[in-house]
Amino acid sequence: MLRMKRVLVAGIGNIFFGDDAFGCEVAAELAKRALPDSVTVRDFGIRSYDLAYAMMDDYDVIILIDASPRGDVPGTLYLIEPEIGKNKLDEGAAEIVNAHSMSPVRALQMVRSLGSQPKKLYVVGCEPSVLENEDGHIGLSERVSAAVEPAMNMIQKLIDDFSQTETVGPEEK
Repeated sequence: MLRMKRVLVAGIGNIFFGDDAFGCEVAAELAKRALPDSVTVRDFGIRSYDLAYAMMDDYDVIILIDASPRGDVPGTLYLIEPEIGKNKLDEGAAEIVNAHSMSPVRALQMVRSLGSQPKKLYVVGCEPSVLENEDGHIGLSERVSAAVEPAMNMIQKLIDDFSQTETVGPEEK
């Protein structure tokens, strides 16, 4: 029997904080593409609890899309495969998950605390230019907006690589 690998593509970010909305924008545009039925694309915004529970839904691959300040030129894309081992996730675990903000690390900590862990995890990140945090700012900067299409192509390639079918024995149906 053939089984399509299940992929979750999760856009995260705050639409009121400028380039922090990168993940939301990419997810919204990617959802317009024809994708295999085994691929779920969702914009989680700042809903860390929703993301954590979705991550526990036995996906083969999870791809998070987020603004990722790493000190490079705004609009630079990153493909990150984070270490999800116990030591990395337990750092800062005492902090309370804030329902009004999104931290992928906190969502992963919540998943672990509920007894689960992603099988394979990637982050498609973009170096932000404008991150407003007091008065708010809606809309991506020009450089980050220009990175949306290349990010979708990067994610499409990951989906194509991972959504290939695999043979499953009768006991794994």
